[in-house]
Amino acid sequence: MSNTKLLSKNDVYNLLSQRFEGEDKRLSQIPNPALLLNASDAAKKISEAIQTNKKITLVGDYDVDGVSSTAIMIDFFRQIPYPLEAIIPNRFRDGYGVSPTVLERIDADLVITVDNGIAANGAAGICKERGIDLIITDHHTPSENLPDALYIVDPKLEACSYPFKEICGAEVAWLLLALVKKELKLDIDMKQFLDILAIAIIADIMPLVDINRTLVKEGLKLMQTSSRPSSIIIRDFLNKSNITSEDIAFSIAPRINSAGRLEDASIALDFYTATDTNKAYKQFELLGKLNDLRKETEAQTTLQAINSVDDNDSIIVVAGDGWHEGVVGIVASRLVDKFGKPAIVLSINKDEAKGSARSIGEVSIYELIKQSEQLLSKFGGHKMAAGLGLKKEDIVLFKNEINKNASKLNPNDFIPKEDVLGMISSEDIDLELLELLDSFEPFGEANNRPVFLLKDAEVVSIKLMGADKSHSRIEVRQFPHQRKTVEIIAFRRVFEMPKNRKITCSYSVSKNEFNGKTRPQLLLNKMY
Repeated sequence: MSNTKLLSKNDVYNLLSQRFEGEDKRLSQIPNPALLLNASDAAKKISEAIQTNKKITLVGDYDVDGVSSTAIMIDFFRQIPYPLEAIIPNRFRDGYGVSPTVLERIDADLVITVDNGIAANGAAGICKERGIDLIITDHHTPSENLPDALYIVDPKLEACSYPFKEICGAEVAWLLLALVKKELKLDIDMKQFLDILAIAIIADIMPLVDINRTLVKEGLKLMQTSSRPSSIIIRDFLNKSNITSEDIAFSIAPRINSAGRLEDASIALDFYTATDTNKAYKQFELLGKLNDLRKETEAQTTLQAINSVDDNDSIIVVAGDGWHEGVVGIVASRLVDKFGKPAIVLSINKDEAKGSARSIGEVSIYELIKQSEQLLSKFGGHKMAAGLGLKKEDIVLFKNEINKNASKLNPNDFIPKEDVLGMISSEDIDLELLELLDSFEPFGEANNRPVFLLKDAEVVSIKLMGADKSHSRIEVRQFPHQRKTVEIIAFRRVFEMPKNRKITCSYSVSKNEFNGKTRPQLLLNKMY
């Protein structure tokens, strides 16, 4: 391991401070939404449609960001009040985004998209023919040919000068609504949506720096006090004095995502937009059951996918008949974790294959896929994640081509960003360290929870935990002269005592709250 320096708490503080430029932004410092290209014109158009009683339909997306964007829009329009028809396409029947299939069900004067639409050229043409005004709000990377819409609001448009580009679909929708509020001179507090916004930013793996850091921080704070029924259910379920970004990423986002993955995103949307806690609770229970089913389906598909991997490939491309379309994205993430390479997982249905891609290190999976776009029926996404569709007969050709193009990349681009901060004495792992780490929350993309190293530590004992004994509690002594031992928890991993009774691993420090007591908890990251 390269970084084996023994750090003091002060060193930890200084190293983490280097991740940010200056002080955190306040909400009042969030750049003016009018800096988003076309946003002011789009807001004027929406305001006019409201004032002239036009029929407005919203088209969202079935992932957490898309459902969150839709929920914020619905809540905003409720408070005007103005009728808004909201449609989230069904992954299995409609495919992604504002597709021609979805438009068949729409009878509107104005269609607004959230978290989709930047590649909806076909749908834009249909809107034009039918005399429907189309406003696209998205955050995905545009291709050269933009849809012929009335307005496109997307920070990734080349001509857009919004100072911070890495925002999710829900943030674009929220910023646009702030301009609609201004146009209509409404008395709506835009801060009330931050609880939902925080979930979207975390779930869509946006970098938690700059305005994202501010919005997530404030959103998590709001979640503790918000009277929104869905937030009440979330905080009851988590039952913690302090909700973190990791609680959202690991416990809440997968539940919200499971609806669109396995059944229909309306289940998650009904949870978000429930007007009483009974309804919110029922929807949350449903989401919990779907999430359990998702885990089962995902585990089976992951096993099959692992067995299909060709070790010689630098980009994993695997495909299976009847693999559940809703879990291929998670399976791709599992393959990335296991093999340390970008992965594309495709579900084959008759002659068509649809799938998801996940990347690693500095490899832009979007750019690599784009180089083979002549073989694809559709594709979209960003650097670390993408979706695509192609003919079954072209899978082998696509796999060979993407690997050929990947061979031209710098091998260093494939190195995962596993930054070990250094070593810290077990004597320093205390409540003061927890407080120090707390001050750098929220942790997530571009501000990962710090990872520390244990080198050749003595293993004192290993105990298996859980009903099925599938977790390990490893007691270690860091240095031979120390009396103090520490425990490292390894979830979903079973360890046996090593022959030399030594362990070298990386770990993170988190907060364990139990019976009103708080103490540091060490979570195993990687064995070396």
